[in-house]
Amino acid sequence: MKKSYLLALIVIAVAISIIVSSAGDASQYVNFAEAKALLESGDEQKVHVVGELTKNEAGEIVGVEYDPVKDPNFIAFTLKDDKQVVQKVICYNPPPSIQELKKSEKVVIIGKYTPEGLFVAKEILMKCPSKYEEKEIKGAS
Repeated sequence: MKKSYLLALIVIAVAISIIVSSAGDASQYVNFAEAKALLESGDEQKVHVVGELTKNEAGEIVGVEYDPVKDPNFIAFTLKDDKQVVQKVICYNPPPSIQELKKSEKVVIIGKYTPEGLFVAKEILMKCPSKYEEKEIKGAS
């Protein structure tokens, strides 16, 4: 067998192994009930949950626990998913800005339930409405 054919087979095998390993780490979008059901069925993969931070009657965000003096790498908050289920979420990798988190329209958390019933997020993604609003152009008539 020619060396070029052998080299091509090795490159193809490496490419296939990279594709298979990255596909195994893909997570899915679920709500809290589905995430809990996955844990109970023995599936401990990370999932994406989309929701909104809980607010009081005045529309102010409530339930965010963050003290950078005590522990800058810990944040806890309550999130309401699309099925209106409210769950406390803890994260040991807080977002870059707590103010942006509080202004965010939707929050996507990537993580999983623990056997104790806590949802631990590894990553927090935010959709801030200010980034997507149209800006008024000065001088337009």
